[in-house]
Amino acid sequence: MRYLFSILIFLLNPVLAVANDNLTFAVSQVNADVVFMRHALAPGFGDPSNFQLENCATQRNLDSVGRQQAVEIGAEIKRSKTSFAEVLSSEWCRCKETAELLSLQEWATFSGLNSFFQNFANKGDVLRLLNQKLSELDSGVTLMVTHQVVIRAVTGQSVGSGELVAFNARTKEAHKFRLD
Repeated sequence: MRYLFSILIFLLNPVLAVANDNLTFAVSQVNADVVFMRHALAPGFGDPSNFQLENCATQRNLDSVGRQQAVEIGAEIKRSKTSFAEVLSSEWCRCKETAELLSLQEWATFSGLNSFFQNFANKGDVLRLLNQKLSELDSGVTLMVTHQVVIRAVTGQSVGSGELVAFNARTKEAHKFRLD
């Protein structure tokens, strides 16, 4: 009996390891090629009417809680068995700061992740670029740091600050989860 129990634990160990790794588990649930992440906490609603893409002072930005949230999520990602082939961010400052504070690897901005909530970016243009990028993914998993409206438009999932959605761009399956 003891021998059988040892074999059972040995066989279940990889399953238990993935179950404790929320990122790897979520990616495996839908065979994801993308993980969308809503930027960390940036208090408020929308952006000021004087919004300028190149001027962070005119945007809604992360606060100290949001900065800490991004650091903690980055630490969880690093503990995960999942690594990213590419990390992309919206051009909004709160997304770029989130990507930076995750401290994962080099990342780049991508206008196909920009917010169209208040029409500071054109929804049709953003989604056309994003859908083109999604159709070109060929290996690995890409992390995309973006906005709630973008994630909802693509995955159908509404997410809070710092929430993530593992997404299969071919099947359109989505699995929402948190790492903080």
